[in-house]
Amino acid sequence: MPTSSWESINSLAAAYPLWLLAAVALCGALLGSFYNVVVARLPVMLNRDWQQQCQQLLAPTVTAEPAPPFNLWLPRSLCPHCQQPIAARDNIPLLSYLLLRGRCRHCAAAIHWRYPALELCNAVLVSAAVWHFGFTSDALFATALIGLSLILFAIDSEHLLLPDPLTLGLLWLGLLANLSARFAPLSDAVVGAAVGYGALWLLYWLVKWLTGREAMGYGDFKYTAALGAWFGLEGVLLGLLIASTLGSAVGIAARTAGRLQRLQQIPFGPFLAIAAVLLLFAQEQFSRWLWGGLGG
Repeated sequence: MPTSSWESINSLAAAYPLWLLAAVALCGALLGSFYNVVVARLPVMLNRDWQQQCQQLLAPTVTAEPAPPFNLWLPRSLCPHCQQPIAARDNIPLLSYLLLRGRCRHCAAAIHWRYPALELCNAVLVSAAVWHFGFTSDALFATALIGLSLILFAIDSEHLLLPDPLTLGLLWLGLLANLSARFAPLSDAVVGAAVGYGALWLLYWLVKWLTGREAMGYGDFKYTAALGAWFGLEGVLLGLLIASTLGSAVGIAARTAGRLQRLQQIPFGPFLAIAAVLLLFAQEQFSRWLWGGLGG
């Protein structure tokens, strides 16, 4: 490891005791557990709202019985297989999954690997944010970006959906962060958001005009605009380059392995999420590689 890296580790260890970094990782895992709730429930909540609106339009005079509350807090978490409530001891991030060996205590059905994976990823990335930014407001904004990116990654992977409350919230949060030019000058962030949305909007209609097919969804436009709001115009270009490169590689590999049918689409949101996190930590490095490579 280079000397500068060792110096960074030593300075971090001196500034932040190990127990403090462990506490940060624990908070990250706890947040990851809540993100799992959002991933599991938000698509259902949006679908129920959509069905209710359709019902009101089709039969405005019919009064339906009020449905039991279903939101991010109620009802209690249940096993999706046996519908038994999940006890608090079985809901400890990472630890419960290990102790239960990845299975429900009541019916022994397998617990989806996404639950511990999201908790672990958030714990690691939040710790990396504190490592990178220190205990500052920048780290708080970075934690929010990481959390929303992980949630969008999971929801789009499972449901082919990028919910507006998340993508638009991420966009406005990026502009708010850059009021103080934390990640990009505010003017650059506004231009980046506009170009990010407009570029994919034009691409969408161009592909639809040429092929008659929809190559992406409107959620991708908004997510790309959010990248611009956080990282400016250059961030949009780098983010699209990273996301499209990763998406192409995964698509080619999946098709070669026979897991992707002809004309079958893969969600673009997960690759935008990866790009967002990479830019958070290494936008300058990606920028040097890109312009250095183009400059020969």
